[in-house]
Amino acid sequence: MAQGETVKHKVQKHKKLMLVRYGRMGHLGWFEHKESYIPKTQTRVVIKTNRGLELGELVGRFNYRSGHFKSTPEQVQQYFGKTQKDYPLAEGGTFVRFATAEDVMEEKHLEASAKEEMQCCQRFVSEMKLPMKIIDAEHVFGGERIVIYFTSSSRVDFRELVKRLAREYQTRIELRQIGARDEARIISDYESCGLPCCCRQFLKILEPVNMRMAKLQKATLDPSKISGHCGRLKCCLRYEDATYKDLKRKLPRKNATVRTSRGVGKVVDMQILTQLVVVQDEAGEKKAFSVDEIEIIDEQNRPTEPTAKDCDEKQGDKTSRSSDKD
Repeated sequence: MAQGETVKHKVQKHKKLMLVRYGRMGHLGWFEHKESYIPKTQTRVVIKTNRGLELGELVGRFNYRSGHFKSTPEQVQQYFGKTQKDYPLAEGGTFVRFATAEDVMEEKHLEASAKEEMQCCQRFVSEMKLPMKIIDAEHVFGGERIVIYFTSSSRVDFRELVKRLAREYQTRIELRQIGARDEARIISDYESCGLPCCCRQFLKILEPVNMRMAKLQKATLDPSKISGHCGRLKCCLRYEDATYKDLKRKLPRKNATVRTSRGVGKVVDMQILTQLVVVQDEAGEKKAFSVDEIEIIDEQNRPTEPTAKDCDEKQGDKTSRSSDKD
């Protein structure tokens, strides 16, 4: 028994795997192959998943050596962090072949068909008066099934809808309910910064974001300006949150008593990024000083280490948008 297990381990060790992104939701998966050379250009591949034949895109094309992916599955999993609901690595499958020009042309035909199938589904939904909104349709490359994505504020009994669609297209129909953030991933384009939406371009795991981050960065609190296409707070508010918190710890608190080159005064305002402190002296005159040019007299107002309340607030950050992860 032990000998058999050793042999199995050796087979697993020398198995060649490639990392492929596939599907409308941009899943990542490991696919077994026997190729000795992996192109170092943008490459489309035909793969076999549990949904059937699909057309995907090779990920990390510069990370191969003699057909072996340099990073192990464990290292890739560590890169993405702990497994959670929107974890991007899905169940993989097997590699079939590198995509040909005919495969790419067939994909375009299927995309055109998917638009018609989505319109047909929307027509059926209107006729049956179902409380759902059709977002997109995906015709799997091998033709084994059609996946239709929809949103709804409640549970929907779509069994009759599936039957009508199956009779119409004579193939397997899969309806998948998604949330607002996944809807943004599918249909959104550009954000107010002028760049493609992060969730569509590169962001795979959507971390919690709350209003405290917007207040700390002194961003406008107008919901229309700090909300993304999904209607939630923009994910980019989280990118610099750690830097802002670190810089804020170096500043005195508001109303703290400090000593400057012009005498003793009170802190009335501060600028986190420039590390400037506005001090009002006894005569009521205000002047900005660098944080290195002041001395805090009132030690009780100096920023302290995180308290239990701060820890609770941090824990609240992690769950504040749990409802966003549908």
